[in-house]
Amino acid sequence: MTANGNAAKSGVATVRAIPDVVRDWWGRQPGTVRWGVYALLIVVAILLPSDQIGSFMSPDSDWATLLFFPIGGYILLAIGLNVVVGQAGLLDLGYVAFFAIGGYAMAVLGTKAGMSFWEILVIGVLLSALSGILLGAPTLRLRGDYLAIVTLGFGEIVRITAQNTDSIGGPNGIAGIPHPPDLTDWAMPDVFPFSSLGLSGVQPFHYGALDGHPYYYVMLLVIIVAIIFVKRLEHSRVGRAWASIREDEDAAELMGVPTFKFKLGAFAIGAAIGGATGVVYAAQAVSIIPTNFPFILSATILAAVVLGGSGNLPGVMMGAFLVAWIPERIRFLAEYRILIFGGVLVVLMIFRPEGLLPSRQRKAELAEGTGGMGSLGAEVAGPTTEAAGVSQ
Repeated sequence: MTANGNAAKSGVATVRAIPDVVRDWWGRQPGTVRWGVYALLIVVAILLPSDQIGSFMSPDSDWATLLFFPIGGYILLAIGLNVVVGQAGLLDLGYVAFFAIGGYAMAVLGTKAGMSFWEILVIGVLLSALSGILLGAPTLRLRGDYLAIVTLGFGEIVRITAQNTDSIGGPNGIAGIPHPPDLTDWAMPDVFPFSSLGLSGVQPFHYGALDGHPYYYVMLLVIIVAIIFVKRLEHSRVGRAWASIREDEDAAELMGVPTFKFKLGAFAIGAAIGGATGVVYAAQAVSIIPTNFPFILSATILAAVVLGGSGNLPGVMMGAFLVAWIPERIRFLAEYRILIFGGVLVVLMIFRPEGLLPSRQRKAELAEGTGGMGSLGAEVAGPTTEAAGVSQ
């Protein structure tokens, strides 16, 4: 091999080692440093919708609205799907169904029952979790591609049912969805003057039809709650059970892990997060139609999870951000932007098959040829190994 080839190989190895170096550094930091970094990240997220950042990040679109959806929505959906795919190793191709259930819960209860956004958010989460249980109960004894096909069918069933049900608008959907109530509608203005509270001229507690800032802050709040909840689960007995199921379900069951119960829990939790995303999205959209929830959205969120690093929450969030942001950033390329976006994804998967920020466990599974997605990932070869079942 030439000197240039050795130098290039060494450079690639150095770049690939950066996530491990950062992870090792982070693992050595005390709690005070970690909480300081978390607080700094939240401050950055609060200031993110500023026009100065938007002029570079999204010169052709409204940056605050883009941050709300698709960026914020994709990140929250990816967090939920990562529970199912990345942590439990269950391939779900119909995840958009839970997003639709949350959206229609907001639309129906908001327009017909006159309920407020915060009440519907709780109900939408519960309805979506129940839907995840109803889907999982008869199907989670399937594995791999069989489970993927069933979940894909469920997503299409929900969309087609909404399209053919006149009581919820049919193909025309539901319009006139109420916005979240302003805090000034129920707070005591003499004690809590929220009406005068603002950030750079933005009133984060006033929800109108045109300003995307307030909805972004609601989405940010839900994302933070979801991150805390999922990370607590990841480091608990539940998270360890999901990891054992993902690596080898048969071995986990032989060791006494009630695999069906934990898989059902993963489906319910992932569905609940998807439903919360749907409620927040519908509250800003004012109207929804069945075509807002196509199969391609499930595939896009799955691509974000795999691209970022399945099973690693920071990586999954980065993947979702890139999948949502890149097409908007290159909007000036018109009809070629999707072609270029697809090419970028292909290149990334060739050179980083484990994802941009994979967990060490995910990298080890990929190197062994298991792919970290249950039996469906068994044919996925790692960067230096051949696929499982292929002769050496």
